Amino acid sequence: MGVLDSKKIMEIRSRIEKRVVTLPDGTTVPCIGQGTWHMGEKPQEKAKEIKALQLGIELGMKVIDTAEMYGNGASERLVGEAIKGRRDDVFLVSKVYPHNAGLDKISTACENSLKRLGTDYLDLYLLHWRGRIPLEETIEGMEKLRKEGKILRWGVSNFDTDDMEELWNTTNGSNCATNQVLYHLGSRGIDFDLLPWHREHHVPIMAYSPLAQGGALRKQLLTDPIVNEIAKKYNVKPLQIALAWTIRTNDVIAIPKAGQEQHVLENAEAATIELTQEDLKRLDEAFPKPRKKVPLDII
Repeated sequence: MGVLDSKKIMEIRSRIEKRVVTLPDGTTVPCIGQGTWHMGEKPQEKAKEIKALQLGIELGMKVIDTAEMYGNGASERLVGEAIKGRRDDVFLVSKVYPHNAGLDKISTACENSLKRLGTDYLDLYLLHWRGRIPLEETIEGMEKLRKEGKILRWGVSNFDTDDMEELWNTTNGSNCATNQVLYHLGSRGIDFDLLPWHREHHVPIMAYSPLAQGGALRKQLLTDPIVNEIAKKYNVKPLQIALAWTIRTNDVIAIPKAGQEQHVLENAEAATIELTQEDLKRLDEAFPKPRKKVPLDII
């Protein structure tokens, strides 16, 4: 394995397995999983990326998120190779393009994703973002796929509070299992109204780019003195503190992408950090949540 021994893997896994998020149907998943955006796009990186995903599964990060959009299916194919023979150990998530989310196309889109992934069902299927297809039609398509056993549950992505309200007031809209949105210490817009809405309706958030793409979206996450001070206290890296902050509650599932085993390990270790109330207070002061509604942050 090269990164750590089996005893260390089991130790981290047991700690991750104790930190779970409960979905509306009662299913529990770890608070940290694995994203795959841009994975599978470079043939020379393939073997390394597969090993990284497999290490993540062994460490207990069993939620793997992908999408038909990622590399035009290349990411799904990579994930399919990584989970071969391990399907039962994985909570598999994929996403459908908005233009494929109508009754005439959603079944074919799902079937194509299943073929690329080498499986006969998805644990969760998400509408990638809102398009022109009416919500009623997408929900009907999702419910049909669920009844056929091709998906076990469905959700949405990049929905703001008014979108969620509209969804909730649509027939079967309350069957939505999650909403995947951008959320990290440097992008806290959802803390104002979207996250409270989700808590009120008992629907967890799935946080994409919880590391702000390795700090690229918000350089301050790497340089802020308070983040660095807290990181030093726990003998970890600044981005590990940022990730620990994202999963500080029991209703957010973070899906950081890591194409290297060392980064997978660092993400897993972040899930074992329990920030104190004083830590959280200081981070709030450094990165305050908004005092008014802001547009949903999307990348």
